[in-house]
Amino acid sequence: MMNSEALVNPKVILVITKQVNELLKRPPAGVKYIQNDLDILDIQADIYGQVDTPYYGGVFRIKLVLPPDFPRSPPKGYFLTKIFHPNISEKGEICVNTLKREWDPSNWSLHNILEVIKCLLIIPFPESALNEEAGKLFMENYEEYAKYAKLMTELHAIPRDKAAAIPIPRATPMKTAMIIESSKSADKALSPQKNVGTSEFSLIKENMVENLSLIHI
Repeated sequence: MMNSEALVNPKVILVITKQVNELLKRPPAGVKYIQNDLDILDIQADIYGQVDTPYYGGVFRIKLVLPPDFPRSPPKGYFLTKIFHPNISEKGEICVNTLKREWDPSNWSLHNILEVIKCLLIIPFPESALNEEAGKLFMENYEEYAKYAKLMTELHAIPRDKAAAIPIPRATPMKTAMIIESSKSADKALSPQKNVGTSEFSLIKENMVENLSLIHI
């Protein structure tokens, strides 16, 4: 099988190598980079489910696939661990704006991409769902959504080896801009829907935005 490095510009490989080395030294909190010494472009990482989410305790393996014209075109992201989430298809495809219409080929980093994917597990965006069942359930009955997402986490993402789990980092201050944007996103994603009262959505939103204070930027 052809090594993926043969398909990508050598200058890009140098940039990727530098960024991978940085990730190994200073990964995003709650993320563990999985190094492949034989192929620098085999980009995989474990995302650790954050507290107060249905994914807490789970370890989710993700993979980024770089196209030959990267970074002109964004990478495609996949969850290799099964997960029930509005923005992740049953086949594991990830739908997030950072890897689609908001992709900036002149301003990107693996660190930021992994951080964004981790944030997606805290604040989903059901209005752009790849998994329609998860998106609909999230909007109409969050309690049932969380219950099933937690069940899937327990079945597929809880490490058999407790040593694989890492502690969730302590709370640290967030950038004000990110909190504001996250709050806006929560307002949009959690507008009151059938079967869910306004007070319940307010509580869900507060919990989600509070969770973001656990993410290091």
